[in-house]
Amino acid sequence: MALNLIVSLLATVCPLMAFDLGQSTRCVAIPNQMKVCKDVGYNEMRLPNFLGHSSLEREVVPRSEDWRPLLQVGCHPQAQAFLCSLIAPVCLDTFIQPCRSLCVAVRDSCAPMLACQGYMWPETLDCDRFPSEDDTCLTHHGKFSHFVKDLPRPACQNCPSVEENPSMMRVLDAFCSFDFAVTAKIHRCRLPLGEPEFDVEGRVEFVRQGPLLPYDTQHLLQKWLLTNIRCAKALVRPGRAQLYVLIGSVQVDGTLALNHVFPWHKKNMNIAMATRRWKHHRC
Repeated sequence: MALNLIVSLLATVCPLMAFDLGQSTRCVAIPNQMKVCKDVGYNEMRLPNFLGHSSLEREVVPRSEDWRPLLQVGCHPQAQAFLCSLIAPVCLDTFIQPCRSLCVAVRDSCAPMLACQGYMWPETLDCDRFPSEDDTCLTHHGKFSHFVKDLPRPACQNCPSVEENPSMMRVLDAFCSFDFAVTAKIHRCRLPLGEPEFDVEGRVEFVRQGPLLPYDTQHLLQKWLLTNIRCAKALVRPGRAQLYVLIGSVQVDGTLALNHVFPWHKKNMNIAMATRRWKHHRC
């Protein structure tokens, strides 16, 4: 996560606690260009919002983009609802803030992702400052937490070793030593603001499936890249998509860690031979 995201995040949340619930507000349509609150479940929002923003064009829309990396990593299924309740509060007869329990749930899931980049959960989003469930507020749905715990999630980790031109036996030994091995194309492009964006292109092919789920693996690897952005920057160069062999394990706490990465160049026949021989290889 880039430093300017955290700086912007801290800057935008500071007005929250000084927001006057008694001030005059108006209802406006949520603009289409406000992508972070697309499909949030309602179409109109109050201005000023709970961050003190009163202008859609100058404040709400551009500053809402600061939150997008946090949502892209998928750190909590209600992170969008929590954030949009602050930047685009629903237009009803009464103000609806996020409940304290929702803040706690999002913080506990998303703060480790921030910590992975060396940053702390902003003090201005201290969950004790939000109302309890005794008041009218946006609640936390525990059923989402049970679902998330059943799926692997990316670990915040030291960067995996990257080996160019490994021998066939080195690749086979790595397949034997860890839970899973997949091949995936990873693309790094430059966004207009200069920040890199990483994308797992096409299908992820299994060499050794282990505990991974076919329908979730591509999305899981995408989240690993966003969570471990420092490693992703060192691993993937901008330009054309590069094919990699990614080898790792799912740990006791349910997190996915990558242990070895082999860039698979067309000239490297050892990786191709290792993947062909794997089905008949005995560890």
